Amino acid sequence: MIWGKIQRVKRGTLLVFQAACRRQSRFAPVPPQPVPALGQTMQRYLRALEPLLPPDELEHTREMVRLFGQEGGLGERLQQGLEKRVRFSHNWISDWWVQWAYLESRQPLAVHSNPAIALPKQDYSDWRGQLMFASKLIAGVLDFKAEVDSGSLPVEYLRGQPLCMELYPLLFSSCRIPGPKHDHVVHYSQARRPPTHITVVRNFQFFQLEVINSDGTPLTEGQIHAQLCRIRSQSWKTDKEPMGILTSEHRNTWGQAYHRLLRDKINKESVRAIERGMFTVCLDSPVMRISDDKYSSRMAAQMLHGGGTYSNSGNRWFDKTLQFVVGEDGSFGLLYEHATAEGPQIAALLHHVLEYCKQPDSVRTPLIPLPMPKKLYFYIDPEIKRDIEQAKQNLDILINDLDINCFIFRRFGKDFPKQLGLSPNAFIQVALQLAYYRVHSEICASCDSASLRMFRGGRTDVIRSPTSQALQFVCAFDDPSVSREAKVDLLRDAVAAYATLTEQALQGQAIDRHLLGLKLQAIEEGLSVPRIFMDTAYGLATHWKLRTGQVPSNTDSVMCFGPLVPDGYAVCYNPQSDHVHFSVTAFNCCEETNAEKLALTLESALCHLQELLHPPV
Repeated sequence: MIWGKIQRVKRGTLLVFQAACRRQSRFAPVPPQPVPALGQTMQRYLRALEPLLPPDELEHTREMVRLFGQEGGLGERLQQGLEKRVRFSHNWISDWWVQWAYLESRQPLAVHSNPAIALPKQDYSDWRGQLMFASKLIAGVLDFKAEVDSGSLPVEYLRGQPLCMELYPLLFSSCRIPGPKHDHVVHYSQARRPPTHITVVRNFQFFQLEVINSDGTPLTEGQIHAQLCRIRSQSWKTDKEPMGILTSEHRNTWGQAYHRLLRDKINKESVRAIERGMFTVCLDSPVMRISDDKYSSRMAAQMLHGGGTYSNSGNRWFDKTLQFVVGEDGSFGLLYEHATAEGPQIAALLHHVLEYCKQPDSVRTPLIPLPMPKKLYFYIDPEIKRDIEQAKQNLDILINDLDINCFIFRRFGKDFPKQLGLSPNAFIQVALQLAYYRVHSEICASCDSASLRMFRGGRTDVIRSPTSQALQFVCAFDDPSVSREAKVDLLRDAVAAYATLTEQALQGQAIDRHLLGLKLQAIEEGLSVPRIFMDTAYGLATHWKLRTGQVPSNTDSVMCFGPLVPDGYAVCYNPQSDHVHFSVTAFNCCEETNAEKLALTLESALCHLQELLHPPV
């Protein structure tokens, strides 16, 4: 039952959140996350259903919502329980959200959960350049961690309000641990003696690399480079058994294999070293050269899942919170585990590292002998070997099923809608609705993430893209009987409606986390799941066929992740001033979806919106 699992996770993470709280207290305080008013959420829920449901089904749900939210009804009782949680918890929903959305999920982390960021190709194409860049990268990450540990990391602000900084110290030396029924996260950075090593993986072989001296200072870039050269000399051949592949399995399967693996003392020591490490660096082999137009898609795939068991997937430990990927061919990116990390913190980390990498190495390398990096060994019995073989087959099936299409839209960037007084993110979201409608002749449940960092311990909530205004616009856009002026007005209405939803979400007044909280509160009180959550309308409204995410960055990077449902898409974008990076994913097993078709339709939709607002003379 969810109740028992929630309690165990809560007890396990309490000290971590207290420690994080103490760190935040050194910065500007942030307020607790509010519980939205019940009546407000019920009204907004019905409004969100209007473009998705036929009138008769909507009327049925309207009556169900009325009974749930009436005075003295079940909704009021559950609302009071949530308001009590605000007074006695760090954040009334975040623990529940992490447990329900991530740790309870049994889907493989690869593709389904862990997001990846592909960064611009680096200016090298051999192992020497790879190790030089990896040395600089490791030094930059250690420099960022030092700022986090010392409390000198500048507080981030949004519209003059300080943002919660609690997740930053939890990024390092943390790892997700599989369980037979549910997972949990360990944070070794909070220990009395925090780990001083990272793990480096090359040719499917893992190494423990100490990067902090006894006096607390980090190794210099030169020292790190010398140690990486040692690792390379110890890992000429690809290991026959890629242990990291096990972490890509279905969580129940991996949980059982994990228990078998740790029965051996050597295996347990090696796994613990990986889990305790501050972060992991994956030194990937080069991948097959392809055409320039397909290169970005191939690189995104490498970051997301490693390219398969015959490529670099064995160079991953998907449970690890931070994995930096440095390819011998100049490819570079990051893969992160979502239970601990969110996009804004990852973007800040990458910005710091990239700026650090631009600086020359001004520190002289001391002539002090360093211990040899420790190779991590595994004892593989026939049972574990079967687990690895099964994991290899399943991962290759998953990878072959995923279609990734990355492209750069070059006609305009975020400056174009800004000049017209339109929100760039809302403008792109409306374009996505138009593209989906053109492909499927309907709109669907779509989600975009809004950060709740304006509140203590806040994670994310959902901005629902399909509004009644968006539906009116997409239906009218390709109708020749509707005038251009009317279409412009409908477009502006749709953009404004989305911008309003964004503002509500940022203020903690969106509906989805509140609805989830009401459902879980009922379960916590030992009640049956309320009928409103058993309604087909709720199932439809939360079957996210279009998962989207804006990850703005100052670099030409692109994030990618897999769809949330088998018949869905995931679209991520990074708007620059005069162009936009997009990634689109879909599963090949679904005949209704096609990533390339949606990508091409999205590109044409953006062009047509530009022509609508700036018609050719």
